[in-house]
Amino acid sequence: MSEEPEKLSEGTLISHLLELRSRLIRALAAVGLLFIPCAYYSNQIFTFIAKPLLDKLPKGGTLIATGVMTPFTTPFKLSFFVALFIAMPYVLYQVWAFVGPGLYRREKRFAVPLMVSSIVLFYAGVIFAYVVVFPMIFAFFTSTTPQGVSMMTDITSYMDFALTMFLAFGVAFEVPVAVVLLVLTGIVKLEKLKSNRGYVLIAIFIIAAILTPPDALSQCVMAVPMYMLYEGGVLMAQVMQRMQRTAAERDAAKV
Repeated sequence: MSEEPEKLSEGTLISHLLELRSRLIRALAAVGLLFIPCAYYSNQIFTFIAKPLLDKLPKGGTLIATGVMTPFTTPFKLSFFVALFIAMPYVLYQVWAFVGPGLYRREKRFAVPLMVSSIVLFYAGVIFAYVVVFPMIFAFFTSTTPQGVSMMTDITSYMDFALTMFLAFGVAFEVPVAVVLLVLTGIVKLEKLKSNRGYVLIAIFIIAAILTPPDALSQCVMAVPMYMLYEGGVLMAQVMQRMQRTAAERDAAKV
């Protein structure tokens, strides 16, 4: 029994722009609402983010503020990024709600798990950086401080460093999603990814060296999980490719 071809909803340029504006307003409103409590507890949030470094500083060591307004502006800026971080699932949902109607049913079948996986993996990367990476690299940095030098980091420099590391590890943990997308879209053959593991490993270490501080420990701490995630992505791509092939054969049999 044949089925009619699936039809996508169409609209005018104005209707799409109005829909985009509506989605952007909702996303910004969510970030704004979460920013209010984050700004109220901005000092506590900064203390929590700075705890891995504070725990590793030598006795008497502390963070410093070199600017007049820095004690206020730095935690305040951090509050915005924390609000954006918390609201990210809702922001991405708004993106999906705008893009989703333009996808076929078969594309939605794979897009939703990939989007959910990307959110979970990004959060996992940030948590991994805070719980595992920060204590290791801060212990290494404080242990290598020359004698007679007091390690007193500016709070703005620390915030920039922490946000950069959170973003770097969050993006690095997206490796499985990237691998799956490359395979499902046909850009790269699955067999090629399997046969070029050595080159991939070298590329991962180069990327880790760029994204992390200039020491071997930080590089390895990022590169090893990235490669494990790459292998997981290859396995996931193999499973989803088989599912895609099965779904295509099922649809062809109905025609």
